[in-house]
Amino acid sequence: MSLPDHIHSIHTFLVQNGFPESIHSAVILGSGLGSFGDEILNPTVISYSEIPEFPQSTVEGHSGSLIFGTIGEKTVLAFSGRFHFYEGYGFDKTVLPVQLANAFDVDKLIISNAAGGINLDFRVGDLMIIDSILSPAKELAHLDSSDINKMLADQSVQVQSIAESLDINTQQGSYLYVTGPNYETKAEIHAFRSLGGDAVGMSTAPELIEAAQLGTKAVAISLITNAAAGITDEKLDHAEVKDAADAKKEVFARLVKGLIERLG
Repeated sequence: MSLPDHIHSIHTFLVQNGFPESIHSAVILGSGLGSFGDEILNPTVISYSEIPEFPQSTVEGHSGSLIFGTIGEKTVLAFSGRFHFYEGYGFDKTVLPVQLANAFDVDKLIISNAAGGINLDFRVGDLMIIDSILSPAKELAHLDSSDINKMLADQSVQVQSIAESLDINTQQGSYLYVTGPNYETKAEIHAFRSLGGDAVGMSTAPELIEAAQLGTKAVAISLITNAAAGITDEKLDHAEVKDAADAKKEVFARLVKGLIERLG
């Protein structure tokens, strides 16, 4: 599967601005998780607005910058901000970070997100290793998720092993993708649980499918930042996402660093 011409143009621009031709790992940072960028040593930071043909992230909690540097002895590219279908971007734009990671020939791609908990055993602050994805969204009906679900199931075992070695408790589960932008209703959440969803969110699934199609090894982590509608009587609020991410940022950073250094 070939990459679009504009991805090669962006890669060339970044190399001309000090990035290497290839990078070991890439990380896509979800809402409220941008503080991981502070863990990257010797950083080179470029705003998305400075990169030709690069879309802009408009969501609170996404700084909209590309960060290159090192974690231990590994080179790392971090996307602090992603692009969502509900912002008006087509799927060809939402998967741009995956395509660019592939252009840099990354060994592994770590995708993170903030998600609402559907599984009644989950609590705010849990880290869920995604072992499968599903979606009732008609916009994803043409995409084949079978390959990525096999890869996720295989990878989740190793991710959990690494987490345990770092003394980090994790959950495993299925991530249910919706297009947004509205939070789901109580009735929808009950339906999603019956479909087998453990957490719900508005990103990640298109990125994982693109990674599988490109042959890029990918794993994904959801931070459960709120209980989905109907799980509690509390009204859903985006501020919850930031609060939960702030409380878990050190543990999240430790897990991602472990995956960069140890995931085979």
